[in-house]
Amino acid sequence: MTGQVVLVTGGGKGVGDGIVQAFLEAGATVEICGRSTPDSLREGVHFSSVDVRVPEQVTAWVDAVVGRHGRIDVAVNNAGGAPFAQFDAGSARFHAKINDLNFMSAVYVGLAVRPHLKETGGSMVNITSISARRCSPGTAVYGAAKAALESLTASLGVEWAPEVRVNAVSCGLVETPGSADHYGDAEQFAAVAATIPRGVFATPLEVGQACVFLASPLATHITGAVLNVDGGGEWPAFLQHTPNA
Repeated sequence: MTGQVVLVTGGGKGVGDGIVQAFLEAGATVEICGRSTPDSLREGVHFSSVDVRVPEQVTAWVDAVVGRHGRIDVAVNNAGGAPFAQFDAGSARFHAKINDLNFMSAVYVGLAVRPHLKETGGSMVNITSISARRCSPGTAVYGAAKAALESLTASLGVEWAPEVRVNAVSCGLVETPGSADHYGDAEQFAAVAATIPRGVFATPLEVGQACVFLASPLATHITGAVLNVDGGGEWPAFLQHTPNA
């Protein structure tokens, strides 16, 4: 992907950093954004301070990238996440912010980059989650927002064809610097990993490699699709209780 310009929202840490690494290894020029400056930046990566929940800031960022490079070939909507909270413990404002970060930010990026992707025949990749298609207690609005993002992916795959491709990567459990704290100590972490058929968490780079594939010439006839990167998903709960499993 040498010569191509790639945008990654929330590219400074975690899954976003793995996505950045994968595109850099493929030869692309990478621009990232986030609300706070990362502790460190990969060599050659340009960071911009942007709140992706604010459409004017998103548009200004996209315009600045075009001003620096003259083009945009790929946009990856990675920014997202949600703290664990029971639904009725959150205020309307809290839930609106979760939706803005995990769904509306991709809408704002899509509106801003569409003309530039059309010029280059580029693509947009949305990062979604297994929470989009299974119950997500404790992060209910997050799961609903990711389901909306998968629906948007399918619709734009049709609306923007044939000039621009739009796909999504659905992440299962991913090991990041903060994941051990989220899932517990080493023993608990291993127990969670054992619920994944492949037996391990994904790495951020593995998510990034899936993004590179979908954005590359290897995937020219793929649009409106959701690619699962989840190590086989989750073992059905009933298998824990049946003697023949």
